[in-house]
Amino acid sequence: MDRKSRLVQRINRLGTIGDPKTPVPLVTLEEFFEGNDDPGSIGCNLPDPVQPSVFYALFKAIRSRPGVADVLVQVTMHDDPQMWPFSDTVWVVTSASDADIKKWVPERLLPDELVDGFPKDRPMEKCSVPEGMRAVGLWYD
Repeated sequence: MDRKSRLVQRINRLGTIGDPKTPVPLVTLEEFFEGNDDPGSIGCNLPDPVQPSVFYALFKAIRSRPGVADVLVQVTMHDDPQMWPFSDTVWVVTSASDADIKKWVPERLLPDELVDGFPKDRPMEKCSVPEGMRAVGLWYD
């Protein structure tokens, strides 16, 4: 099975992605980015879209920082079986401030918004947030 097929199987294991009753999948950087060469899969509305490998390198560097427990990709939709699944939000589990997080991201890859904590209006796949940390979403419109 190829990487995209494994990812699609993984994101649908809790139900149909996009169904409001199905928890929104949170996948590892490796699951989302390895084998992904679809620039439409993340950050496609940036003024100068980049290859997924650029995001992958950035988020791996963030994940390796002190005060960061994990970085997970929220898979938002997969409505075209020919394309890679799409994400508009990457979650950083951290004790860092919003100001610090923004410093970690180059200007051309800055998200449209930082979201404090998982949304309450939609179930999310379970994610461990250690005491003293929080989930911060980097949301790309």
